[in-house]
Amino acid sequence: MWYYEKKLQYPVKVRECNPRLAKYLIEQYGGADGELAAALRYLNQRYTIPDKVIGLLTDIGTEEFAHLEMIATMVYKLTKDATAEQMKEAGLGAHYANHDKALFYNNAGGVPWTASYIQAKGDPIADIYEDIAAEEKARATYQWIINMSDDPDLNDGLKYLREREVVHSLRFREAAEILKEERDKKIIF
Repeated sequence: MWYYEKKLQYPVKVRECNPRLAKYLIEQYGGADGELAAALRYLNQRYTIPDKVIGLLTDIGTEEFAHLEMIATMVYKLTKDATAEQMKEAGLGAHYANHDKALFYNNAGGVPWTASYIQAKGDPIADIYEDIAAEEKARATYQWIINMSDDPDLNDGLKYLREREVVHSLRFREAAEILKEERDKKIIF
């Protein structure tokens, strides 16, 4: 079904070691509105959504895995040269004690990822509106991380990811209109 191309969807560059920024960025790795939750949400919802929008959920869900790979690369590059003391100073002491510098699915506060982040109501319109909200929350989080970062190289990749969230939100809005038209025609639901 998928073909993996051994390159990132968009180049990831990091100017310097910055574990504090990595701590914030981990929110998009294992947080409620992060890339893992989004990918799994969309790929799960496609089984209870009308045929007219299944492809959209598959496409965006798959792309979210590419974004997850970008976030992992960013976090890796931000921490790979960090000392234990730098990790501790950045608020990642507990993470370091448990995982060294390995990636682990948790949010910026250290709370582990949970399947409860994945919303699936089974009502196509409700699910699509949840997806719109998820994309907008991810967009906002990317913007806030950009606001805290002084690394123009990293910010380039973050801006790319932020803009993809906007595109996904727009695509889901289009899907919501299609679903509402179908519902109003009583074709589905």
